[in-house]
Amino acid sequence: MSGYSYTGGPSRCSAFWREFTKCYATAESPGQCVLQRDDYMECISGKKEKARLATIQAEHEKRQARALKDHKHEIDARADGVPTRVGLVPTPPSDAK
Repeated sequence: MSGYSYTGGPSRCSAFWREFTKCYATAESPGQCVLQRDDYMECISGKKEKARLATIQAEHEKRQARALKDHKHEIDARADGVPTRVGLVPTPPSDAK
């Protein structure tokens, strides 16, 4: 099952597979090898790792959005009271009738 990789060396999960089969061979009941089985299945599927990565990515995006919002408020606060026109470019006349 988890013998060799396509390059000929041991597969990525072969150590977990050996631990699981060793436990299963010596266990009185299959329930004693749940941890070894879970380690092996995680090595194969990576579900927990992918879920953790998604959680970390979501938190990172949330912090970036918060920092951007705080930075925008800081820029807006600095801009209060600063003239937006200095009079170098004439304003176009309004079409008031």
